[in-house]
Amino acid sequence: MNTKTYTKTRFSANDTALVLIDHQSGIMQLVHDYSPAEFRNNVIALAKLGRVFNLPTVLTTSLGQGPNGPFIPEVVSMFPDVPVIDRPGIISAWDDPKFVAAIEKTGRKNLIMAGVTVDVCLAFAAMQAAEAGYNVYGVVDASGANEITIRENAVARMRDHGITPINWTTVAAELQRNWTLPTGQDLGRVFHDHYHSYGLLMDSFESVSTNAVTKAS
Repeated sequence: MNTKTYTKTRFSANDTALVLIDHQSGIMQLVHDYSPAEFRNNVIALAKLGRVFNLPTVLTTSLGQGPNGPFIPEVVSMFPDVPVIDRPGIISAWDDPKFVAAIEKTGRKNLIMAGVTVDVCLAFAAMQAAEAGYNVYGVVDASGANEITIRENAVARMRDHGITPINWTTVAAELQRNWTLPTGQDLGRVFHDHYHSYGLLMDSFESVSTNAVTKAS
């Protein structure tokens, strides 16, 4: 029987760290279950949540000076004080002591994790993190795959190891909880720019509200 409750597994900005693994310009070309634009959009949106909610953030690359390419610049520029941990050919980030040390340094036990490939970059590190006692939430729409069967198998495997699959918009809502909190305005901008259907809703409402004010005056 699953003894976990939502109250026990609910995370907040005060107890959570963001971990982004190998979102590199070369490896991102291996993702085909999302279009390049959609996938990049999701990764950047997730990274922006780290900035909006001031989450301790860990970035890592594998052979960033080689064919895998550098971490995409939009993300790196958001965290100028966060060093990108480059692994010398180590496939699972959790096998790199520097990476594990960076996780431990955050002091957080809840990890929001995404990896450029859901079946390797995310799954391997996430499963090892869960075994090490962390509560891991795998952001599956910021983690890609060559095709849908690979995604489904990877998500099933991670579930078996205690990882909770989640998407970036759910992460946002879980962290915000109440739109009246100070982060609401900044999160609204993230939703407008990256959750495109929600952005249209916001534009429509703003237009109606502006017209109503104009007529009233």
